[in-house]
Amino acid sequence: MLSCSTRTLFNASRFVRHASTKTLKETLQEVIPAKQEQLRKLKTDHLQAVVGEVKVENIIGGMRGLKAMLWDASVLDPNEGIRFHGLSIPDCQKVLPAAPGGKEMTAESMLWLLMTGRVPSEAESRQLSRELAEKGELPEFVEKLVDSFPTTLHPMTQLGMGVAALNHDSVFQAAYESGMKKSEYWTYTLEDSLNLIARLPALAARIYRNVYKPGMTMPAINRDLDLIGNYSALLGFGDNHNLTEYLRLYIALHGDHEGGNASAHTSHLVGSTLADPYLSYSAALFALAGPLHGLANQEVLRWQLAMQAELGSDVSHEQIKEYLWKTLKSGQVVPGYGHGVLRNPDPRFIALQEFCDAHPELQQSPVVALVKKTYEVAPDVLKEHGKTKNPYPNVDATSGCVLHHYGLKEFKYYTVIFGVSRALGCLTQSVWARALGLPLERPKSLSLDALEKLIQ
Repeated sequence: MLSCSTRTLFNASRFVRHASTKTLKETLQEVIPAKQEQLRKLKTDHLQAVVGEVKVENIIGGMRGLKAMLWDASVLDPNEGIRFHGLSIPDCQKVLPAAPGGKEMTAESMLWLLMTGRVPSEAESRQLSRELAEKGELPEFVEKLVDSFPTTLHPMTQLGMGVAALNHDSVFQAAYESGMKKSEYWTYTLEDSLNLIARLPALAARIYRNVYKPGMTMPAINRDLDLIGNYSALLGFGDNHNLTEYLRLYIALHGDHEGGNASAHTSHLVGSTLADPYLSYSAALFALAGPLHGLANQEVLRWQLAMQAELGSDVSHEQIKEYLWKTLKSGQVVPGYGHGVLRNPDPRFIALQEFCDAHPELQQSPVVALVKKTYEVAPDVLKEHGKTKNPYPNVDATSGCVLHHYGLKEFKYYTVIFGVSRALGCLTQSVWARALGLPLERPKSLSLDALEKLIQ
């Protein structure tokens, strides 16, 4: 066994920046063999080791809490929150490169960390930004497809359909049909994944323009900007530096959240069939569109705005407490509070609140101030109510409210931004599933009768 201090040094060594500048693919070519060997040893030496017990509550409760899936880039601890290859959110904010002129970590630097387990240098992050910008234009047929959608079609439906249509250009699918070697699966999956991540801002922004700003011309992609800098400009908010910075933080924080959530799991499941990344991630987006998953931040904002409309902007803690009890006694939940895994305040919520505290215009926002006041009251109310396992805020408690303040007020679009973000983690796992040769996912199901016989 490694001592605690030795283990800390060993883990820290993975994040030392290397002197030479490599591409993401070259870095993966270094990292993958070690992971393949780690998996081989587990298969050889520990295949029959017992990890946990399967209980009836796992089977009939949506497999919640069941340890049954490999997802290497991030791990969610109930008390500490999310860690990306061992790095906490504050760690990432300290070491991951920001965009030129910005302070917040970029999507590219988070993608690099998720994909390789290493912290990129500024040069490597900028190199990846330029690569993605060069690949960011949409094919003409996808532009025409998206432009043909009725503006009443939900933006998430449009996003999923657009991503699926990009499968027309899948290099993995073409190479598979030509008979590529299994050892090459990951390289073509990586190429597809980077192409998809690169095109998501243009696709998502085109949907936004069509639905909410019809007739406005989209600017060309700027090859000197990072992925989210371009996304903000394509949306029409390129002159709003603080919103762009917020989007960088938001998208990096939402990039991955372990593999068991519905969108990540869907992506992994569909990808295990050797479907290309476009098909697997389009499936993930349709899972993300469900009210129990990706729509939560808009529900929080609706609830906060309804409270503000009823109580006014300058409300007391006692008024908020009464409104909370009114919500609970009506049979509704308090949106933005509780989490399926976390048992403490969500570190992503804390990071976004710190962003708010650092920007005076957000401190003066009535909606953002109401979020903070609610946080000061809600946990005690929910504890007293006694029906919530986690009475603390999750990331959705504040994320949509900040977007609203900065002028991005179209609720239905918020999950599209989430969809742009979650591609970082889902597509990272797609590459690693191919690199490690993970099998088709096929759990065993039981009928109610079979389950009853099993427990007798």
